[in-house]
Amino acid sequence: MKKLILGIAIVASSFAFGQKKDVNAQLQAANTAAMEAYNAKNYAVAAPKFVEVYDLLKANGQDNKIYMYYAGLSHALANNTDPAIKIYTDLINSGFTGVETTYTAKDKKSGQVVNLDKATWELMKKNTDYSDFKTEQSKSIEPDLYETLTSLLLNAKKTDEALVIIEKGLAKFPNNAKLKESQSSAYFQSGNTEKFMGTLKEQLAKNPTDATNWYNLGVMQSKNPATTADAIESFKKAVELKPTMAEAHQNLVYTTIGDDSKIVTEINALRKDKPDEATKLIDARKERFAKALPYAEAWYKAAPQSLDAVSALKEIYVVTKNIDKVKEMKAKETELSAKTK
Repeated sequence: MKKLILGIAIVASSFAFGQKKDVNAQLQAANTAAMEAYNAKNYAVAAPKFVEVYDLLKANGQDNKIYMYYAGLSHALANNTDPAIKIYTDLINSGFTGVETTYTAKDKKSGQVVNLDKATWELMKKNTDYSDFKTEQSKSIEPDLYETLTSLLLNAKKTDEALVIIEKGLAKFPNNAKLKESQSSAYFQSGNTEKFMGTLKEQLAKNPTDATNWYNLGVMQSKNPATTADAIESFKKAVELKPTMAEAHQNLVYTTIGDDSKIVTEINALRKDKPDEATKLIDARKERFAKALPYAEAWYKAAPQSLDAVSALKEIYVVTKNIDKVKEMKAKETELSAKTK
């Protein structure tokens, strides 16, 4: 959560003195209410109060969009997605970056550093009672605007809109890792598997130690029989980098075995009239299961309480005819099944 440090200092020169006092009182009250609600994590209350501060300032000639940014942030934290999306979209379209310049000078008599507006700061340079005139520029929050809006749009399943914002953001910040990750998610969400795989490969070229991306690439490759071998290599890379990644072990086992139910059906259909062909399929099946055995044992080691891992390993021991291990896995299967009841 971002910590807010906001103050209000305005002079509404077009107002009579009494009116200025009223406006300033409203501003201070709204700002205090917004800050208190935000710091109390009551974001749904904070958001409209920040909008109120912005509107009051704008009515007096100060278009300070930082308050709209905090309103959008509060809406996002309150899970008020639609108003958050609108505010972030408006801020991006307006060119808002959040960059602000602070002007300070040191009062020689008191030794205190005072904040000044630019015009006063320039005038004070001629005043010998002040020294140490400095300016400081805040960091741009523009990347954060793109990242947050993208996340909001993806969570709202507005994939096409998210991709537009991502492309716009990457044009400005081509090395932004979060936007690249969001782009992958958007392509996956939209069903554009080719572009999804393309972004995964691009990210892995930059960071080959990302186990999750290797796993995701393996999942996509495993959907195409022509890239099954590539999928196995991707899953191997994932578990090499992260040995505890149970889902990668699982996919490595099942990708190696293939569509076993389909093979069993074919074997049963051939047993009577074409026994030689059935035998070939049986031998090939045993070979695949033997190849999958070390992967299944690694899966069981990574997730010893997983019923799926135990059951898969038991079936592999059945096919590879390791009777002692079959008994061991059956006992473990019974134990885990009892725990889930």
